[in-house]
Amino acid sequence: MTRAVRFDQYGDVDVLRIENVERPQPAADQILVEVVAAGINPGEIAIRSGLLHERWPATFPSGEGSDFAGRVVEVGASVTEFAIDDEVLGWSDWRSSHADYVLVPADHLTRKPLALDWIRAGGLFVAGVTAYAAVRAVQPTAGEVVVVSGAAGGVGSLAVQLARNAGATVIGIASEHNAAWLRSVGAIPVAYGDDLAERLRKVVPSGIDAVIDTYGQGYVDLAVDLGVDPSRINTIIDYAAAQRAGAKAEGSSTASDAEILAFLAGEVAWGRVVLPIAAIYPLEAVREAYTELGARHTRGKIVLSMELPPDAGRQPAA
Repeated sequence: MTRAVRFDQYGDVDVLRIENVERPQPAADQILVEVVAAGINPGEIAIRSGLLHERWPATFPSGEGSDFAGRVVEVGASVTEFAIDDEVLGWSDWRSSHADYVLVPADHLTRKPLALDWIRAGGLFVAGVTAYAAVRAVQPTAGEVVVVSGAAGGVGSLAVQLARNAGATVIGIASEHNAAWLRSVGAIPVAYGDDLAERLRKVVPSGIDAVIDTYGQGYVDLAVDLGVDPSRINTIIDYAAAQRAGAKAEGSSTASDAEILAFLAGEVAWGRVVLPIAAIYPLEAVREAYTELGARHTRGKIVLSMELPPDAGRQPAA
């Protein structure tokens, strides 16, 4: 028997439990991966809480998790792309990565670069491809000014760097606490709060070319008020505002691709993009991990490690 996160009804973190389940068996076109690390994401909170029931309804009992990295332990009869003991990272479309083992098709995997550690590999997929999609949606070019809200979060921290790598000047909206980190990755920090529009105008009096919203709560409307063309506004969270303003709402579903994930893994492995890790928890502390994530004050990703002992508790950023 192996471990897996399960929940039987919508609710807060207290509906989550660790259950003993049978080890999955791969079909002919599937690969079984022993999970080493798996990221957690805000969207999973919304799904588990029932807030996205209309868009992504849960079927109970439900598993949880998309991101993961681990080692191939079994391959189906028709699989030729991977072999036993390959080190991989990838994603599950079936809310199943928060477990000791996960089954996926071969096109949901890419090989883990040797220079990429397990924790960052396990937490990369959702934040990485969402940031990639958001930056691609607004198409920044050299010399342009791009504003990113929630710029120190899992998606925002990567979007800042991808836009910077495209040659844009990046304004990162985050707390004062994250200002030094944003400067370290080449962004200009601006604290959220009162008079934000006026403070942004002072920082970039020539105007803003594009806005990437990773936080919600009015940033799409703010971008419109600042005169940004709606075709160059992308939100990953405020779908109603995007529809109202004629802005874009491109996210992980538009960039869930193994080649894109391989590109991002290489960028992180060789230091062209930094993936900050806020904390690491053992699988048994999944409730505590989501409680921290739900406070929305983390810098970067929170990751579950299947190799930590059950009583390890919260581990500091890696």
